[in-house]
This record gives sequence, structure tokens and C-alpha cells, in this order.
Amino acid sequence: MDVEQLCRDHGAGEVVIARDLAEIDDRQVATHFDAAIVDLMLGGASTLDFASGLRAAGVPFVFASGYSDPDQIKASFPGVRLVGKPYSGEDLMQAVAAACGRGSPG
Repeated sequence: MDVEQLCRDHGAGEVVIARDLAEIDDRQVATHFDAAIVDLMLGGASTLDFASGLRAAGVPFVFASGYSDPDQIKASFPGVRLVGKPYSGEDLMQAVAAACGRGSPG
């Protein structure tokens, strides 16, 4: 599944795919992202600190990952949805829409 195309199909104007945390400037997250889909591991590194930065900046996000410890996510990020791989495009887009305060993607 091509997450970039899926996002575009649901109205995203610009989609940024990062394969490594070094590709993302944490200081500019709030001004560059309207929402994020975060894998728990990116380039072999945990993204939990990055997710904490998103939360602090007020950027809505969901986790989408095959590496999942639901209890850890619920404890550290209450209210943030974890969409486990493999997931359907519909499940992922519904999670993102909910994170953004919308009932369904559209």
C-alpha cells in the first residue's frame, strides 16, 4: 500500500515521507505538518521522542506500526490511536481523520 498516494487520494496537498528521523527538523514540525502518521520504528530508531514533540507542538498524529506494544502506547500516549500493520487504507484514514477532529475522511 502506498501511504503517500492514499493520503493524496484523501485530500492531502503535500505529503512528506521520512525514512529516517534525521530527515525531519523537529524545530519546524508545528509549522510544516497538519497531521502525521508515525511508525514506531524509523530507520531502526524509536520515534517515541519525535511523537512527544508532535504532541507538544499540537500536531495531531496516529501511530501505524507492525512493532507494537499497545500497553506502552496507551500509557505514554493516551488518546493516540495505534493502527497495527497490516492495516487497510480505510482504517488508517479514519484514524487520521479522528486525530484531526473529523468524523471520517472525505
